[in-house]
Amino acid sequence: MFSKEEVIKRFKSVQDYICEQLESLDGKSNFHEDIWNREEGGGGRTRVLTDGNIIEKGGVNFSAVHGPVSEVMKKQLGLDGNQFLATGVSIVIHPKNPFHPIMHMNVRYFEMDTGAYWFGGGIDMTPHYIDLEKAKMFHQDLKLVCDKYNVDFYPRFKKWADDYFFIPHRNETRGVGGIFYDHLTEKDGLSKEELLDYAISLGELFPKVYSDQINADREPSYNQANEEWRNLRRGRYVEFNLVNDRGTKFGLKTGGRIESILMSLPKNASWFYDFKPEEASNEELTLKYLKKDIDWLKV
Repeated sequence: MFSKEEVIKRFKSVQDYICEQLESLDGKSNFHEDIWNREEGGGGRTRVLTDGNIIEKGGVNFSAVHGPVSEVMKKQLGLDGNQFLATGVSIVIHPKNPFHPIMHMNVRYFEMDTGAYWFGGGIDMTPHYIDLEKAKMFHQDLKLVCDKYNVDFYPRFKKWADDYFFIPHRNETRGVGGIFYDHLTEKDGLSKEELLDYAISLGELFPKVYSDQINADREPSYNQANEEWRNLRRGRYVEFNLVNDRGTKFGLKTGGRIESILMSLPKNASWFYDFKPEEASNEELTLKYLKKDIDWLKV
């Protein structure tokens, strides 16, 4: 049985690995690190990269916080117990080029003084312009990692992502989905140690799947109209994160570090009144694929 110190150590190593790989991919900018402490217990390392060759704004955050369970936490999570530990790594990458995708990852571990615990996380991709072959490639890699641990994970977590990364007031998915899971324990078919290994595998997969998307075409040409569409899609991303994302709302309601929580938002985003894409345009094609339950392995 692993200790909570081991989980924290391995998550820190994942953060280091991802930052190294993303700096190499970008080739220009490096991550700036803020070390922060939480008055009630614990802290974290927030790392942000800006104005790179590829990445306009990207964050790779590690946190390990602990302390008394507040009344707000009890209400939000339905917890029994008095003390908690929450640790994990979260990432959001907003690229400069409209033909490169936004990508998000999160792996996390939660433990109570009662002995209760669970894992959560996943990876999802939000292209400004959907490329079917790139979406297929992304989902194939997710399935390969899931299948190493449990062949039921990919279809189950893919469906979970479709349902979670959905903007109800727009009736559209945030992007092409990915995988998402929460509250996993040994009841889900893996030991506690295997669940940790699975989380680490997903963390180490992130720079690989993101690099594959970028290296397929590192410098596609684009114009002002493409930039405006990119910023419109970023606006949808903001809407989801502030209105629908449970993690963001939980952090804001429980006194989380604001700069780290809002790291997920892009540098610039736009909202155009009643935007209508041109018929048969790449923008219209993208909107047609922002639907649940698409089998991206067969597109």
